[in-house]
Amino acid sequence: MQYDFDEIIETIRMTEIEHFDIRTVTMGISLRDCADKNLEISKKKIREKIIRYAKDLVKNAKEIESQYGISIANKRISVTPISIPFDSYTSEEFIEIAKTLDLTAEEIGIDYIAGYSALVQKGMTNGEKELIKSIPYALSQTKRVCSSVNVASTKAGINMDAILMMADIIKLTAELTKDKDSIGCAKIVIFANAVEDNPFIAGAFHGVSEPEVSLNVGISGPGVVLDAIKEAGKVDLQQLSEIIKKTVFKITRAGELIGRKVAEKNGIPFGIVDISLAPTPVEGDSIADILKAMGLEDVGATGTTAALAMLNDSVKKAGLMASSSVGGLSGAFIPVSEDAGMINAVLSNNLSLEKLEAMTSVCSVGLDMIAIPGDTPSSIIAGIIADEAAIGVINDKTTAVRIIPAYGKKAGDLVNYGGLLGKAPVMNVKMLANSNFINRGGRIPAPIRSLTN
Repeated sequence: MQYDFDEIIETIRMTEIEHFDIRTVTMGISLRDCADKNLEISKKKIREKIIRYAKDLVKNAKEIESQYGISIANKRISVTPISIPFDSYTSEEFIEIAKTLDLTAEEIGIDYIAGYSALVQKGMTNGEKELIKSIPYALSQTKRVCSSVNVASTKAGINMDAILMMADIIKLTAELTKDKDSIGCAKIVIFANAVEDNPFIAGAFHGVSEPEVSLNVGISGPGVVLDAIKEAGKVDLQQLSEIIKKTVFKITRAGELIGRKVAEKNGIPFGIVDISLAPTPVEGDSIADILKAMGLEDVGATGTTAALAMLNDSVKKAGLMASSSVGGLSGAFIPVSEDAGMINAVLSNNLSLEKLEAMTSVCSVGLDMIAIPGDTPSSIIAGIIADEAAIGVINDKTTAVRIIPAYGKKAGDLVNYGGLLGKAPVMNVKMLANSNFINRGGRIPAPIRSLTN
């Protein structure tokens, strides 16, 4: 890739004025050669391999930050879905693996390590069931470990048995971490059509078709896009789309440059740049504010889904023009707790759970960082997951749910996690009975669009 002087100056301006940063550089590491019948040997292999590749990740990333003047907010690791290499282990042994991952991440200065995961869209092995059962205990006994479970895909359909199990897992995780506003649930993502090269926590994992090790980068930049829209003034929607595309083109180029330099410094291959616009709780760094700048009074107004669809499409088009290495999730994220504008829309009763679900049909990824009353039944949570999975499966896109039944909290209360996780208003959930449907179990068959051979 070639960068001219004007591009570098423009990037410096975005960094200094418009809140642009690199949200994460995530090193993916395969652990497929670390399995052993002896748990202690497996733990030793895991620690040694992660340290071998990632011991200097934080130091090297900071040097690139200093060299180019662009902040890298997070330095992270993703690993092979743990249920795959360690499929013969029990729940208790999986918990020991989680503790090893946590201690290793702490040792090298990583804030999160992801991949405590299972892919069960078509069914579950005994090992996958054991890993899933261990999730609440693993997350309540670690600080940095993140978990994800893929329960559906366009090719396989929707595994309702896995969804039912995950609803119970979420409830138990909320209870076991109730002293911290059920924060354990913020580290669990339930996917449909999960991708193998996602750099964003908590849903990242290093897929089985990925190389031995690689470096993926996730950009940010809502503030840059927001300022560009404000500067554009009264233009029509086609012109506005072009302005968004030109802006995202620039931040994609900057993001790939930083990712490639960090990969080079660590002596590993560069993977992908994820062009998702990832908000933060900081004012002016919000997807909601972008939608309002496009002309909506607030998120939740009629037209919100159309505006978000246009934003998401413009982001993807720009990324593909800017780079041949676009991957991951790539689009616009709409988490509640991590976006100041979304939080305000919920607090103002302008944004409901139902409207959020509609919005997820046109954006990346899904219902993200949604707090709900702690006494919400498992069947209702399972229904929320199933609805989101259906959107993903029918539309052949990645969708996900990261939901927090905040223990002891009711609608209107707040949970506050600080930092990038922010604060989440507890949203109202309709309690209409669904258990006669949900408890049928089995698998919702794959849609006709799965027959693409």
